[in-house]
Amino acid sequence: LNSKKTVSGLEDLLFYTITQGEEKISVGRFLAALRGTGLLTSDPRLKDCMQQIHQAVQESVGTAMMDQELFRKCVGSNIVLLTQAFQRKFIIPEFESFTSLINHLYYNAQAQKGGKVANYIPQLAKFSPDLWGVSLCTVDGQRHAIGDTNLPFCLQSCVMPLEYALAVHEAGTEQVHKYVGKEPSGLKFNKLYLDEEDKPHNPMVNAGAIVISSLLKPGSNKAEKFDFMMDYLKKMAGREYVAFSNATFQSEKETGDRNYAIGYYLKEKKCFPSGADMMAALDFYFQLCSIEVTCESGSVMAATLANGGICPITGEQVLSAEAVRNTLSLMHSCGMYDFSGQFAFHVTNYLNKITVIVLSGAVLLVVPNIMGVMCWSPALDRVGNSIRGIHFCQELVSLFNFHNYDNLRHFVKKLDPRRQTGHERNKSVVDLMFAAYSGDVSALRRIALSAVNMELTDYDTRTALHVASAEGHLDTVKFLTHTCKVNPNAKDRWGNTPLDDAMQFGHNAVVKVLQEYQSIYTHTLMPEELRSDMCPDSTMDTEELKSMEALESLV
Repeated sequence: LNSKKTVSGLEDLLFYTITQGEEKISVGRFLAALRGTGLLTSDPRLKDCMQQIHQAVQESVGTAMMDQELFRKCVGSNIVLLTQAFQRKFIIPEFESFTSLINHLYYNAQAQKGGKVANYIPQLAKFSPDLWGVSLCTVDGQRHAIGDTNLPFCLQSCVMPLEYALAVHEAGTEQVHKYVGKEPSGLKFNKLYLDEEDKPHNPMVNAGAIVISSLLKPGSNKAEKFDFMMDYLKKMAGREYVAFSNATFQSEKETGDRNYAIGYYLKEKKCFPSGADMMAALDFYFQLCSIEVTCESGSVMAATLANGGICPITGEQVLSAEAVRNTLSLMHSCGMYDFSGQFAFHVTNYLNKITVIVLSGAVLLVVPNIMGVMCWSPALDRVGNSIRGIHFCQELVSLFNFHNYDNLRHFVKKLDPRRQTGHERNKSVVDLMFAAYSGDVSALRRIALSAVNMELTDYDTRTALHVASAEGHLDTVKFLTHTCKVNPNAKDRWGNTPLDDAMQFGHNAVVKVLQEYQSIYTHTLMPEELRSDMCPDSTMDTEELKSMEALESLV
């Protein structure tokens, strides 16, 4: 019963927050507010909510409107996720501001001209060099896309870290690295060259990827192996677009003389596990390179790596933590082939792991614990990397504090999209005080839902309860005390409590409420000192603790 009561309270609070006190809200307005948080209506986690809304739209005449009852019905099964979204508790709280900066970087990169489209097979040469798309997905499932993000392209070399991750997930690190090294080669990706132990240098070059393909699903036939890999990639992409280009596969086989040479060289040096078929391994490798994604689905794959192997939009554990850690480490050191060192110096982020798809122009960018990004532009530089993709990554690190060492002392400060700025906190204080001054309970509900500490003070150390008590706003005082449970004993710079203000201005009804609440507060709420003693190691600051308590008590 208590659980149902709590959920119902959150639904009502969310409704009045979004409607700002109105009795109804249009479906369009709700969906626009939802998109502002970064969530898409196609998010699998919101399936039940969207089905209910769709049904409401079908049954409505004219503009589809939701009253409190219908709203509760629509959001009930997704209330926790939606509350997090509208509280701005996701990893990127100011998502619209963040994406506007991403758009700016996109257009800057779009201005980069030059480069050539890969033409070693006809399918790649068909793409226009002007195509350019960027899509991102955070670890909370916030999405943004700009440009040509729904056009399919083949993974090509971007599949290398993905197949390595699956190999480690299935067989373990020790087994995989019996056959493949961990060091950057400093050589071209398709070089016929092995390390001192006669192993491919790493899984991010052709030789290493071919050997890894022989380690996946040993003992299975070709069809079983392919289905296994496709299912894995679809799970990584949250069941979004993942397909197969047979034309590209056939062209890869017909023009893959260098890879056949690498295969025979590996066979001569006994690099394959016992019983492995070299031609079958090459065939499987060509198939993997011919798997298609879009920027949209690729960004979810990257976000799954950023989220420790858990797909952010389905919640499914796709990879083990060990597999993700090893993959990101190798992406950092080897993911750019012979450009890896320079790229790590200039770009490699707080994420500290980046890899680029060579020959088809995609960049798979992973920022651990924050987001995944997929960029795609077919125009390549002389090394084989995407010109616009590299420029976008460099600009991203120049703007945001994603580089490994941006947190050094005395270093130039960059933007941190994970934090709310001091300006935002000041705005919260102003909004809170004005809402209390004007007796706007709806605004106060909205502020509370945004996880703002309802005990914030102004420059005179006056709280919202001080202001509401002095103005005699009875409903506001009741909301702040009985719902938000703020401290009634806070003193301003002159030593006055909210009760003192209410008595001074003769607001007797407010005085009565405050006196009753003071008694309840003193006897039923835990003192701050005791709370601190019980969680001395907590990393949560006082303001966040109070705001969370206020949100819990709103219901």
